[in-house]
Amino acid sequence: MNAAPADQIRLLDVQNLDVRLTQLAHRRKNLPELAELQTLEADLTQQRDLLVAAQTEESDTSREQTKAEQDVDQVRQRAARDQKRLDSGAVTSPKDLESLQRELASLAKRQGDLEDVVLEVMERREGAQERVRELTSRVEAIQAKVDDATARRDAAHAEIDAEVATVNKERELTVADIPEALVTLYDRIRTKQGGIGAARLYQRRCEGCRLELDITELNDVRAAAADTVVRCENCSRILVRTPDSGL
Repeated sequence: MNAAPADQIRLLDVQNLDVRLTQLAHRRKNLPELAELQTLEADLTQQRDLLVAAQTEESDTSREQTKAEQDVDQVRQRAARDQKRLDSGAVTSPKDLESLQRELASLAKRQGDLEDVVLEVMERREGAQERVRELTSRVEAIQAKVDDATARRDAAHAEIDAEVATVNKERELTVADIPEALVTLYDRIRTKQGGIGAARLYQRRCEGCRLELDITELNDVRAAAADTVVRCENCSRILVRTPDSGL
């Protein structure tokens, strides 16, 4: 393939722009905010799960406390009725009086036991409520950090995307002045060679593979016409000759 030396040199400009696009893509993919968000979101998920568990425990102990208090109230009401019967003098039989007194004693013990249960449940509920408050505070704090990191990530994305648009526009304008066949060859090589399709020959060294050309390769390059598109024998990239090529 033949192309004017100036077009071949302009190909290096395209290569520099493509390198910049690759760098921008790498930077966008590896923003520190992304790793920060990944860590924060994992922590946020864990704390939210703990919060849900604490809220569930608080809800369960709330129902348990209500049930225990109802049980106490039922025993208290029954004891009150029995005490009223006893105080009214309506029960005169010694046997019935003894039975009623035993029942009152049993109810008193039952009420005491149930009140102990209420106190134990209340303590567990208070502990659950404290955990809910603590975990709610943690979740809110982590969420604030997530929001901040997200804002910084979005700002960085916007900055990078704006630069990508600028570089792409510059590339379009540069490519427009280069023969299509040369650009097609360059793009094909660039795809195969890790993003580098054209390299400068500098001081007898290919800047694509960083290897120095041997004497035979140098003689072939020296003998090639100025408009001949030469390729590196080692990496197959387009080798662009400049006054610093050392030929």
